[in-house]
Amino acid sequence: MKKFIFWASAAIAALVLGAGSTALILKSNTLTGGVRSGSWGTNLAIGSEEAGLYTRAIVAVYGLLALSKEETIYYTAGTDDSGAPLSGDCTYRLEGKDLDARWWSITAYGPDSFLMDTGADHYSVSQTSIAKESDGSFTVRVSAKPQEGNWLPVKAGQSFDVMARFYNPGPAIYESPETAPLPAIVKETCE
Repeated sequence: MKKFIFWASAAIAALVLGAGSTALILKSNTLTGGVRSGSWGTNLAIGSEEAGLYTRAIVAVYGLLALSKEETIYYTAGTDDSGAPLSGDCTYRLEGKDLDARWWSITAYGPDSFLMDTGADHYSVSQTSIAKESDGSFTVRVSAKPQEGNWLPVKAGQSFDVMARFYNPGPAIYESPETAPLPAIVKETCE
């Protein structure tokens, strides 16, 4: 009986350690692994045959319907431009120009990597829904409180990530994904 208890305890400990280390690896190798462009990061193997074990696990865990990089490139940011984690207790300003793609969108995701129930009637901003200046530049406020103009709602008290999707990105994005002209993420205020 003592041997059974010993081996059962060892098996349970191994399962817990294995699951914990897998969760840490996946968390540390999220979509931001690979190529960086300011606060934003991407992994160009997503949606390709070159995707390794961890990349495929990340796609499975985080529920992406990953298209090939010829069709879509995904950039994710979990920090502002100063390196501080994004928080629903703060208001951020995303400043940029029209992204180099046939169509693009920017979406906020909660700490569980799913859309947040913010009570607002939208979850993202896109090339066709955003008000832009004549030169293609735009400003979007990311905040739990409703904002005038372009607003991307998040939930107070929660961390979040933002994801920019480039659908049919321009040739420059393929050639130099680290120089993609992604929006600046500037913290304005915090509660």
